[in-house]
Amino acid sequence: MNEDNLIIAQAGDRLEQCRNRNYMTNTVFLDSHQQSVLRQVYGKEPEVRFHGGYPEAERVCMLCLPDYMGEPDPELFTVIRAQIAGKGGPVPGHRDYLGALTGLGIRREMTGDILVREDGADIIVLSEIAEFLLAEYGKAGRTTLSVSAVPIGDLMIPRQEPQMISDSVASVRLDNVVASAFRLSRTKAVDLIRQGQVFVDHMESLKPDQKLAEGTLISVRHQGRVRLVEIGGRSRKGREYITMEKY
Repeated sequence: MNEDNLIIAQAGDRLEQCRNRNYMTNTVFLDSHQQSVLRQVYGKEPEVRFHGGYPEAERVCMLCLPDYMGEPDPELFTVIRAQIAGKGGPVPGHRDYLGALTGLGIRREMTGDILVREDGADIIVLSEIAEFLLAEYGKAGRTTLSVSAVPIGDLMIPRQEPQMISDSVASVRLDNVVASAFRLSRTKAVDLIRQGQVFVDHMESLKPDQKLAEGTLISVRHQGRVRLVEIGGRSRKGREYITMEKY
């Protein structure tokens, strides 16, 4: 069984448990490709939601909610607040926080987004591992951390001002928009799309010529996200004006 079929089968088991036993079930955290696979298979099921603790989360779990639950159980996730102890030391980055978790034997699928600030980070985790992390998670790289657990509602999301980009493209195709947003050649944009690195509204797209509409969210792995805000008129040479928000 390949990895896609395995994650589909595991998610299917969670959905059946929800239906048969009438309680909320969930998968582990999913990367962009796994989300895309499960959205295609289960995204239209009435019980299914995709949630990672806050609306803009990149890593999410597939949740299966029984009829009586309108919202996910907030206790599913816990925020591990890791604050830098002392002053003047190095400021850890995302890789340092993640590496320290991996060093403790924590599998990546047990952790969601890691939101890094200058004074530390908020790390979204499945609540079942919170107690272990409180006892064992004390360093990121060479930096000593002071660690506490807070409810998901107290998550600190760093302010992120989007960069506004205005440009013109030959047509509002996925390859053209990716090339424009991330300052790539169209050839490089096509390669990323065909390699499964590009997601349109959380769905993996392998079609460079996919037409896009206003409001579309485009994510490129290891590059970032852009939202196509506006499609304007045409230039004298027939190019289409677009405006994007880049995060």
